[in-house]
This record gives sequence, C-alpha cells and structure tokens, in this order.
Amino acid sequence: MYAVIETGGKQLKVEEGSVIFTEKLDVKEGDSYTFDKVVAVENNGLKLGKPYVEGASVACKVVKQGKEKKITIFKYKAKKGSTRRKQGHRQPYTKFVVESIKA
Repeated sequence: MYAVIETGGKQLKVEEGSVIFTEKLDVKEGDSYTFDKVVAVENNGLKLGKPYVEGASVACKVVKQGKEKKITIFKYKAKKGSTRRKQGHRQPYTKFVVESIKA
C-alpha cells in the first residue's frame, strides 16, 4: 500500500514505515502530523483524486527539524573587475516517519 501526498509544492510517494523529508513545517519534534492532501492511494486498486482523494490521510511522526548541507553559490563574469560574488545557503527541512495510511 502506498500513497502520493502533496506538500511544499511537491508530490511525494510514501509507504508505511518510510522516512520522508519535506520543506520546513511548523511542528515540534516528537509530535504527530497528518497530511490531508492525498493525490492518489493504492490499496488493491488505484484511487485517484480530483484533485485530492476524499477521506484519505497520511499520519506521520516528526523525527527531526534540521538544515541540509551547505551549498555554495559563486557568480562570476569573465573580464570584469568586481563581479565575483560568493554566497552560501542551507535549506531547512522536516524529517517524518510515516506511521499509517488511511484510505
């Protein structure tokens, strides 16, 4: 059994017991969270939503709030004196463990 959920402008395929990373959500570590925007559910046949499946939800537990590895952004234009620019960025995320899928 699996489901496709929508969060943070992205769609994720989840199964029970799987670990997922999403855009940062405002929940505390150890709390439970329910995703209501379920696009599709597969349980002895595929159910598709228009746009979401009615009555379907995915219950998850928050494991961690963190930041990804730092990425370096370097902008440079050749043959220009002062157009070098270096930046860094760490994207925040929320880590979940999927506990159950209700269809």
